[in-house]
Amino acid sequence: MAVRGGDGRGETGTPGAGSARTGTTGAGAAGARVPADVLEETAESIGTTLDETTTCQELAAFVCRRLCESAAVDLLPTDVTAARRSPDAEFTRAATAGRTLLLTPPDGPRPLSVRALDEGRPIAASIDLSARTPRQVAAVPLLAHGRRYGVLLAVRQGTPFTSTDLAVAQHAARLTAVHLGHARRHETLRGTVLDLQRALLAAPGRPHPNLDLATRYLPAGGGSLVGGDWFETVRLHFGRTLLVVGDVMGHGLDAAVDMTAYRSMLRYVASTDLPPHRVLRRLDTAVAEDGTRRPATCLLVRVDPARGTAVIAGAGHLPPVVFAGDGTGELLPLPVGPPLGTGLGGYQQVVRRLSPDDTLVMFTDGLVERRGEDIDESLARLAALRLPPGAGVDELLDEVLVKLDARHAEDDVAVLAARIRPRGDPA
Repeated sequence: MAVRGGDGRGETGTPGAGSARTGTTGAGAAGARVPADVLEETAESIGTTLDETTTCQELAAFVCRRLCESAAVDLLPTDVTAARRSPDAEFTRAATAGRTLLLTPPDGPRPLSVRALDEGRPIAASIDLSARTPRQVAAVPLLAHGRRYGVLLAVRQGTPFTSTDLAVAQHAARLTAVHLGHARRHETLRGTVLDLQRALLAAPGRPHPNLDLATRYLPAGGGSLVGGDWFETVRLHFGRTLLVVGDVMGHGLDAAVDMTAYRSMLRYVASTDLPPHRVLRRLDTAVAEDGTRRPATCLLVRVDPARGTAVIAGAGHLPPVVFAGDGTGELLPLPVGPPLGTGLGGYQQVVRRLSPDDTLVMFTDGLVERRGEDIDESLARLAALRLPPGAGVDELLDEVLVKLDARHAEDDVAVLAARIRPRGDPA
């Protein structure tokens, strides 16, 4: 198909099979005013989210309501968005609305799209394909702040597009381009934050081979952003391992940065092989003297497989649960100490026997807390779970997450499960 002209008078190709007759108006939008009600409708209906596809769908739906019978939004690849010319660039159809059959054949209005992008203005044409109903087509570039995002195609049968029609389409396309720019900048920034936060939430250290270990981290709402929840393991002398779960108050990147500071300090203090309650005391003092970190809760469990014991101490954190080999759970009593960073100290520890059939589960509050529910009820629901007897550590932990619907939790969830490996079992 050939599309010719540009002076507003219209030019005619030779009629015949496969021919096209076009008349174009390039400057029709110049000087035309956009009605006030259109300005209000576009502001309210386009760009309601930071999702690129949704924004394109909103544009297509708007022009179908106002101007045409069918509409499509074709986007350029992000790497050519700022290019000056892109005749060979591949468009991606991001949204359609109305009678989509009017958009065929696929190669019909494409030259208009290229012209509209290259000239930076709306292009309108009357296209008459043999054996087909004449169609009025408008191609409007999505331009904002010197960047090109794609093209809006509006198609209707009947009267050609007026200068006011083109002005309305151009206004809606420009507004869409602005929102697309916001969406892409948000996505770029979000990707940078995710990469940084994933680096901050490093995997825990390796425990001694006499422990089976499983961990899970689930951001709130099933998203990807990391907060201040964390877990850690520290190898100690004589085959013992210190297990750690903590939760820095708040969410987002600042909480994640403080979380890494707590992890670093804890590794250093724990390397001195102090008992858990004294490790917490040292951490509390160091953070309180620093004065720049957010408070955090923390649970420490020092597991000694040779003796079959767990020494437990907590700083404002929820107590752990032990699931026996038959799948029944027990909430372990734990003295409540103040969160780290308050400078109050006063931590105590308790000792609990652990058999190779027992699985110790440590967690942050996102696993159990539910809006409007008392925390004691939440903990009781966890302890009341009945898990598959003889399940492996990974399987058991996944069962806990499923039964508590942790993937839809309102807060981040960090969970660590550990079990003593019987002597003679392969590591």
